[in-house]
Amino acid sequence: MKIGFIGLGQMGSAMTANLLKAGHNVTVFNRSPEKLRPLLELGAHAAASIADACRGELVVTMLADDTAVADAAFKNEGIVGVLPRDAIHLSMSTISVALSKRLHQAHAGAGQQFVAAPVFGRPDAAAAAKLYIVAAGSPTAVRTCQPLFDVLGQKTFPIGTEPASANLVKLSGNFLLAAAIEALGEAIALVDKADIDPGVFVDLLTSSLFNAPAYKTYGGLIAESRFEPAHFAAPLGFKDINLTLAAAETLRVPMPLGSLLHDRFLRLLAEGGERLDWAAIGGLAARDAGNELKLAGTAT
Repeated sequence: MKIGFIGLGQMGSAMTANLLKAGHNVTVFNRSPEKLRPLLELGAHAAASIADACRGELVVTMLADDTAVADAAFKNEGIVGVLPRDAIHLSMSTISVALSKRLHQAHAGAGQQFVAAPVFGRPDAAAAAKLYIVAAGSPTAVRTCQPLFDVLGQKTFPIGTEPASANLVKLSGNFLLAAAIEALGEAIALVDKADIDPGVFVDLLTSSLFNAPAYKTYGGLIAESRFEPAHFAAPLGFKDINLTLAAAETLRVPMPLGSLLHDRFLRLLAEGGERLDWAAIGGLAARDAGNELKLAGTAT
């Protein structure tokens, strides 16, 4: 398949590499051109502009936030203006429900297809093609994208015909992950204050009642105060909680825990945590308890 790929951060670079290894013809665009080199060595074509990445039957966006996606889509010579009729914009970013609806309407007006397919998984899962993909859009368009999903992930969950449904599911999942991080942080701070080994505590939890990837991944990071390098940076977590709360407000769904998580992320960022993994909100409870913790670096 002839594909354009826009956005080569940790996730996008790993996903593009897998598409190239699977034999797809991929043209890549990124605002920071130095990220192109490893993919060009794998056979990717470099696009000089967003428009150059939109010449095929499908273009993927994997960008950081609503602003970046909206700029790529709506600015002069952006995706909506140049994508061929009947071609697909496959948005795999975590974006707002409101932007997803706007993109769907704009692409429909231009005779194009729009599929939202945000992913669950950190960069190591992207590199291993083990992402979980939540897909929504017209059944025909989702079927066209399925060969890509099969390359990128271990399972695809079709969620309906309205693309924004996939974005709401993704935001709800990220809210649950952030809530788990906060709960782990508080529990670990409690046992640590009593001089119980946090690592032993996490091993007990994840070997018994909480034998789940989220608890294993984030429990280990919090127990070791290992928040750098960031695989999902704290500002992105803050962005996702804000988007979740915006969707909740629109639907008139109170989310008191979401409001707490908003304030935890805001505190982390106010204390200089922009470069830390979002798991670092789980370290705030240790500070509150007076436990020894290095928020700004990796524990030794």
